[in-house]
Amino acid sequence: MLEIALEEARTGLREGGIPIGSALFDATGALLGRGHNRRVQNDDPSAHAEVDAFRAAGRQASYRDTTMVTTLSPCWYCSGLIRQFGIPRVIVGEDETFAGGAQWLREAGVEVTVLGSQACIELLTSFIERHPAIWAEDIGA
Repeated sequence: MLEIALEEARTGLREGGIPIGSALFDATGALLGRGHNRRVQNDDPSAHAEVDAFRAAGRQASYRDTTMVTTLSPCWYCSGLIRQFGIPRVIVGEDETFAGGAQWLREAGVEVTVLGSQACIELLTSFIERHPAIWAEDIGA
């Protein structure tokens, strides 16, 4: 599942954007939607990876049996989306470059698993080193 999110992150980087990817899966592991951060590409501050994947999944009768997979710990905005729609599980590629709202999600009963993926860490760390201003804008610094 993380590989799909990583593919999305790499696509975002190739497009000139921030390399964060995400995907939403159903209870059987079937892909519902995938996406990547498109803030730069679309000039849209709300076009985060989790939101992009969520939108690509389309309307679901319920999100209670879904899993959101993301290369980076979700920010407060994306954590709010996860809580709003009752997504019960989040798999995070890495949380070293940004802790986001993972603890807030856990406190709300969301199962958050952090994988500590070196591929995710290296992808984002490299981007941050090359584009600190864009990164600061993305996290609201």
